[in-house]
Amino acid sequence: MPHTLDAATVRTWCGTALRRLGRAREEIDAINVYPVADGDTGTNLYLTVDSAARALDAAWDAAGHPGRLPLPDAVRALAHGALIGARGNSGTILAQLLRGMSEELAERGDAEGLRRALRRAAAAAYQAVAHPVEGTMLTVAAAAADAADRALAAVPRDVPAHGIAPEAVAGGPLGAVAAAAHRGARDALAATPGQLGVLERAGVVDAGGRGLVVVLAALTEAISGHAPDPGPAPVAFAAAASAGAAFTAAATACAEVTGSAEAVRDRAAPDASAQEDDGPAFEVIYLLEAPEDAVGVLRARLDALGDSLVVVGGDGLWNVHVHVDDAGAAIEAGVEAGRPYRIRVTHFGDAARHRPQDSGGAADRARAVVAVVEGDGLAALYAEAGALPVPHRDGRAPGSADIADAVRGAGAREVVLLPCDDASRDAAAAAAEQVRADGVRVALIPTRSAVQGIAALAVHQPGRRFDEDVVAMTAAAGATRFAELAVAEHESWTMAGVCQAGDTLGMIDGDVAVIGGNLVETGSIVLDRMLAAGGEMVTLVLGSGAPDDLADRLRAHVQSGHLAVDTVVHPGGQHTCPLLIGVE
Repeated sequence: MPHTLDAATVRTWCGTALRRLGRAREEIDAINVYPVADGDTGTNLYLTVDSAARALDAAWDAAGHPGRLPLPDAVRALAHGALIGARGNSGTILAQLLRGMSEELAERGDAEGLRRALRRAAAAAYQAVAHPVEGTMLTVAAAAADAADRALAAVPRDVPAHGIAPEAVAGGPLGAVAAAAHRGARDALAATPGQLGVLERAGVVDAGGRGLVVVLAALTEAISGHAPDPGPAPVAFAAAASAGAAFTAAATACAEVTGSAEAVRDRAAPDASAQEDDGPAFEVIYLLEAPEDAVGVLRARLDALGDSLVVVGGDGLWNVHVHVDDAGAAIEAGVEAGRPYRIRVTHFGDAARHRPQDSGGAADRARAVVAVVEGDGLAALYAEAGALPVPHRDGRAPGSADIADAVRGAGAREVVLLPCDDASRDAAAAAAEQVRADGVRVALIPTRSAVQGIAALAVHQPGRRFDEDVVAMTAAAGATRFAELAVAEHESWTMAGVCQAGDTLGMIDGDVAVIGGNLVETGSIVLDRMLAAGGEMVTLVLGSGAPDDLADRLRAHVQSGHLAVDTVVHPGGQHTCPLLIGVE
């Protein structure tokens, strides 16, 4: 395990945080009652980290070779991605926390650097919020920094730091600091209902703080290689049955959220509806290009217009978030300060009406899924599942103009775009930018294989909110491991050794993992390796050149060694490879 951070560890941290937030998103949304009970904190945090992950991936790819990306470039890419993609109050604060951390980690990636990073992050977040309130994400960030200070001070003397013996923590002093920060944040989160009345009345902990605990748990796991011990902590409170009775602590549970999302939402509902009536009507968010001296004036103007003001960023680029009754005035203030863009205005009443439990309405008629696919069989399969396929023509993937035309042709105000292979991802991203300029809301899910697209379509629900649908589809795609079989055209070096022309290659998650003599042998080895990590369903997509008995023989192999795993076969018709494999 690393004793200093490097770009690979930062990338692992970001990916782990994204997966953990994907799992916790619904519960975090359900306990979101402050500053506005709009039920989207978990979704906003997920989308903010997703933007950070995409920016970091782009920097990693641009470096040209694993290990070439310097740590300063990695943390700056992470912070920049979070800044430009920040959503909501919590996402904006998280972006500032990551920016504060990046400024210190760019200088040093050891335990002292991480301690300084957490301290600077907390200070930067407090400065970004116009009127800081304790019992929120800010309190949790400060507690994490305090715990990191204590941990590093204890390391040289081998004194247990905040309940953690440093010598027992993988990753050395760096791991000790990360683990202590997570533990301190979790303890602070459990105390938030006693600091903020709206949380105590609703019987929940702070949603933004809960998300920050998830991010810090991911950091600890990335450094140590082990998920941190959640430990017992009171994280939810139950209301007394009679009106006016005192609130009491519920049974303690692991520091992830207690109870189902529906149960917590039900407890929070009375307070939530009251707050929606009392607060400002609109949430306004935009990116702003402006000099620093203009931002001070902007803060004062927006502070006079509304509340929940958070302005984060620097070096000429800012992310502005505010709740107001006059959305136009908030945007005009940005125009006077500089150049606002990516402007998003949300009416809180609309947000409440479009929560996941609601269905039907205009959203059912306003959303489409567009997918880039190869092969007539896959095109038919995607169309049957409700997507609009954009097929390969004459062995060539469609360009950005073709994809953009397909998105426009869908005639929807909201579009989910599935590239379904690495080769189409850049073209799909360019197409999305083109169509966004036309006023269409487009979300690109970075599916790397057609089997990931199939998994995403399986959970697609056009009746729920767009962001929630995108998050669910992204999580389903990300949880699907993929592989493909191909035949080597010439001798070459691979991750699995030297292959000869005619060898069958088994590629798992894009890398050659197996070199075999035929499709059945190689496919069986690939399936065994993928299922060794667990799985409930195998999807086999047969290419145009696949032998007639390939699917039956591989299905029999799965059944003989993995009795509880189902196997589904689809005729894909793709020409580039004889078999695609997905494991969910």
